Amino acid sequence: MSTAAAGPDPHRWQALGVCLIAGFITLLDVSIVNVALPSIRSGLGASESDIQWVLSGYALTFGLALVPAGRIGDARGRRLMFMLGLALFTAASALCGAAQTSAWLVLARLLQGIAGGMLTPQVSALIQQMFSGRERGRAFGMFGTVIGISTAVGPLLGGLIIKAFGAAQGWRWVFYVNLPIGIVALVLARRLLPGPDHANRACLRDLDPIGVLLLGTGVVLVLLPLVEERQWQGAGKWLLVPLAAAFLAAFVRWEIRQLRRGRKPVVDLALFRVRSYTLGLLVMLFYFAGFTSIFFVFTLYLQSGLGYSALLAGLAITPFAVGSAVGASIGGHLVNRFGHALVTSGLLLVAVGLAGAIVAVDAVPGYGVGWVLVAPLAAAGLGSGLVISPNQTLTLAEVPPAQGGSAGGVLQTGQRIGSAMGIAAVGSIFFSRLAADHGRDWAGPLRQGLVVSVAFVLAAFTVAFVDLRRGRPVGR
Repeated sequence: MSTAAAGPDPHRWQALGVCLIAGFITLLDVSIVNVALPSIRSGLGASESDIQWVLSGYALTFGLALVPAGRIGDARGRRLMFMLGLALFTAASALCGAAQTSAWLVLARLLQGIAGGMLTPQVSALIQQMFSGRERGRAFGMFGTVIGISTAVGPLLGGLIIKAFGAAQGWRWVFYVNLPIGIVALVLARRLLPGPDHANRACLRDLDPIGVLLLGTGVVLVLLPLVEERQWQGAGKWLLVPLAAAFLAAFVRWEIRQLRRGRKPVVDLALFRVRSYTLGLLVMLFYFAGFTSIFFVFTLYLQSGLGYSALLAGLAITPFAVGSAVGASIGGHLVNRFGHALVTSGLLLVAVGLAGAIVAVDAVPGYGVGWVLVAPLAAAGLGSGLVISPNQTLTLAEVPPAQGGSAGGVLQTGQRIGSAMGIAAVGSIFFSRLAADHGRDWAGPLRQGLVVSVAFVLAAFTVAFVDLRRGRPVGR
C-alpha cells in the first residue's frame, strides 16, 4: 500500500528530525574544515596540494555520488541508502580523525564525500515521500534552514572545537564530533524512517549502470578544473569542460534510448520539461556560486589578512547564519502564500546585503571591520533563508514523489557545481588582485571578490524573476 493511501506517516516529524541531523553533519563538513587547515598542515606536514585536496576532494566525490545515489534510493529503498550513507560517513569521519599522513586524510575525505553524496538526496526524497501540501513546505523550510546554517556556522563551530582541544589536536576533533551524532542517528533511522515499497522494488538492471557511469564521468570532468583551479596552472585544464560536455551529451542520448526501450533511466529527462524544476535548478546553480564563495573570501580576509583567530573569524560570519535561520523559518511558513515572489525578494535582499558589506569593508578596512559587517551580513543571511528552502519547495513541488531521490540528487549536484564554480571565479579574482598588490592590501581583493559574488546572485535573481512572471502558485 502506498503512503498516500495509508495516510500520513505518524512518525514523520520525528523521522524528519533524524534526516535533518544527518543532513546537517554532511553539509557542515563542506565548510567546517576551512578553519582547521593551518592545524592540519602543521600537524601532518601537508603540502599546499594536499590541503587543497582535503577541501576539494570532499566536494568532488560528494557531487559525483548525488545523482546515482538518489536513483538507487528511489529504486531500492531510501531508508537503506540513508543508513548505508550515514554508516559510511561515520566510519570515514573516524578515519579522517585518525589520519597519520596527509595522503591518509585525503583518501578518507574522498570516502567521506561519497558517503555524504549517498545520504543527502535521500533527505529531500524522504521529505517528498512523508509530507504533502503545506506540511511539505514547512519540512523543506526546516531543511533549508539546515543547508544555510550548516554552511554558515561551519567556521564558527570549527573555531570553537580547535580552541577547546588545542591547535595541535583540535583538527582531529573536527571529524570525531561526527561519531556520536552518526551512531545515534543510525539507531533512530532504523526505527523511524519509512521502509521501502517492495511493490516498486527495481532489479539491478533497471539501475542503469551505463547511465550512472556516463553521468559520473561528466560531472567529474566539470568539477575537476573548478575545484583545482588554483592548483593546476595554465589553461589546459579547461579542455576538460568540452570533454565533459561530450560525456553529458552521450548521457542524454543513452537516457533517451533507455526510455525508448521501456527501461528506467538514472535521470528521467522529462523532469526538465517541468519548467519550475528547470528554472529552480538554475536559481540554485547561480545562487550557490555566489553564496558559498562569500565564506571562502571572508575567512581568508579575516584570518590571513587581519589576523583574526579561527574563533573570531567564525563569530564575525555568525550574523549571516543567524539571519539565514530566521529567514528560512519565515520562508517555510510563507512559501505557499507568496511562492516565487518570496525567492525573488530574498535574492534581492542578499544582493543588497552583500553590496552593504562591500561598502562596510571600504569604510572600515582594518581590524574593526567585524562590527560594521554585522548588519549587512545579517540582511544577506535573512535573504538567503528566503531563497534556499522556498526555492527547494517550489522546485520539487511538481516532481512525482517516486522520482524525489533522483530529482533531489540533480538539484544538489547543481548546488555543488555552482559552489565550485563560484569559488573558482571569486578565488581567481581574489588571489590575482592580492598577488598584484604583493599581499599588502587584503580589503581590495575582498571587495572585488564580493562584486563577483553579487553578480552570481543577480544572475539567480534574473532566473527567479522569469519564474515569477509565470505566476504559478505552489499551494495545492
